[in-house]
Amino acid sequence: MSSRAKIVRARYEGGALRPLEPLELEEGEEVLIRIERYVDREKVVEKFYGKRGSAPKELLDKFMLEAETQ
Repeated sequence: MSSRAKIVRARYEGGALRPLEPLELEEGEEVLIRIERYVDREKVVEKFYGKRGSAPKELLDKFMLEAETQ
């Protein structure tokens, strides 16, 4: 994986976090994980949706994710 941070959605199942997309990691590689409930993120998207013109909510969420990895 590149040195750039990446945010990945995951689901908690059976006592473990399971990523919802492939990860580019080496076997045994350690990572840092920040836990944020997706429902809380949706509340932020709802709060700011439509404040600066119209755009799909998914686009606002994508921009938020990109900004967090900078």
